[in-house]
Amino acid sequence: MQRPSGRTSRGTRYRILKRWENGASLLTDMDTIGEIVGSSRKWGGSWIVAIILALNISPQAAKADGQRPLDGRFVLGVGTHQGLGGPVSTRGYVPSVNIGQIKQLGLTAFRDDFPWSDFELPGRRMGFSPQLGRLESQITSGVARPFLILAFGHHLVPNSMPPTTDEARRRFAEYAAAAAQSVAQQRPVFELWNEWNGAAKKDPAFSAENYLALAKATRPAVKRAAPDAPFVIGAIADDPGWAWTQQMLQTGILQYADGISVHLYNFCMAPTRRTSAEIIDRLQAFRRLVTQASGNPDFPIYVTETGWPTTTAKCGVSEQLQADNMAQLILWASTASSWLKGISFYELKDSGKNPSELEDNFGLFHFDNSPKPAACAVRGAWAFIRSSTRADSRKLSDDVVAVRASSAAGDKVAVWSEDPNRRYEARLKADAPHATFEAPCDASAQPASGAWMPVSSTPLLITAVGGTVPDLEIRPAR
Repeated sequence: MQRPSGRTSRGTRYRILKRWENGASLLTDMDTIGEIVGSSRKWGGSWIVAIILALNISPQAAKADGQRPLDGRFVLGVGTHQGLGGPVSTRGYVPSVNIGQIKQLGLTAFRDDFPWSDFELPGRRMGFSPQLGRLESQITSGVARPFLILAFGHHLVPNSMPPTTDEARRRFAEYAAAAAQSVAQQRPVFELWNEWNGAAKKDPAFSAENYLALAKATRPAVKRAAPDAPFVIGAIADDPGWAWTQQMLQTGILQYADGISVHLYNFCMAPTRRTSAEIIDRLQAFRRLVTQASGNPDFPIYVTETGWPTTTAKCGVSEQLQADNMAQLILWASTASSWLKGISFYELKDSGKNPSELEDNFGLFHFDNSPKPAACAVRGAWAFIRSSTRADSRKLSDDVVAVRASSAAGDKVAVWSEDPNRRYEARLKADAPHATFEAPCDASAQPASGAWMPVSSTPLLITAVGGTVPDLEIRPAR
């Protein structure tokens, strides 16, 4: 991460020490120290060693912290629409119902809007209003970690959509600080604006320079109010060739961020590319740009929107393909958790009833709250992988992926075909009496030893309780 100068202040060092004393994540702050040491060569490695000794933290302890389960290092969330639309949602969102759905899925985060115009009332009064009652209910329920979008102009503040003057930025920062303070106890993550680059296509005020200026004004205000809350920039919409992204990164904005977020969709690509594999390839290309700009291969990245609509229109996918893509993405994410810190699927439930309307059909649940296959696929894939402490992936053939994961309870392997039209069978090469297999939506598992198990775009999940999953042999389905 770049810094505005070659020194890191005594105050910064003190802040990190105090955070560790108060139980902050060692893994997170080891990244911070690496950045500090990298930008302050005159210290070399002496300062980090001194801190470890002072806090009686051994290198082995640091390594052990890196062996936390996935759900302690990575957030799996879903987009909701409680922050927009007022007390009654035309999209059908009802907090009491949606909180239950989030619990049912086992998700650890939800992403929602936290609009300036509804939080700052006339007279400069800050706080939750009836307009934000649904959002407040979902946040205070404690169902999951809130991932909140600080965004949108205010009708009483000139030049605020987007903020383009020092005064408008100051007012936005005041709102952001008050908003952060109001939810600080719920361990929030804050995201600066939503798809700023999308608006830049029509309005030059949405420039990379104005976005940088807003980040510089907002991050310190948020950090004073909620010091442990990550401040994430980006929320980058579709960006062909990453042209706008590179322009933004060249401003040096990452020094004012704790992470960067991106939105990845492919539902209107050719049908053969509407897969999780295409999303993963593009995400890895995005990571290379972020690594180059930050100098840190593990700079935190969040995918805060991705998903597939089950519309009958030309850009739709089947409900089963939606489910398979989401399950695959969750399982693969376990192999990238050193830098990929979260995924949020768009969205929890359908926002309308029209089967041919694209925006109505992204949900894991239908508009009437009945589940699509994606609901059990997300729940099952996440339940399978969330306890893993280590995972890696490899190809078993040109289009068959295997993710092997370790946990305290034993080894697991997930296998799937990247091509929805191809089917295979897999068998364990050695006997494993305690190994079982299932699909994410299955009600129960079956013995794996000696069985030819189906492999398709629906992930095959193999578990060896207290042991190791043997290698697999694979063949085309008969």
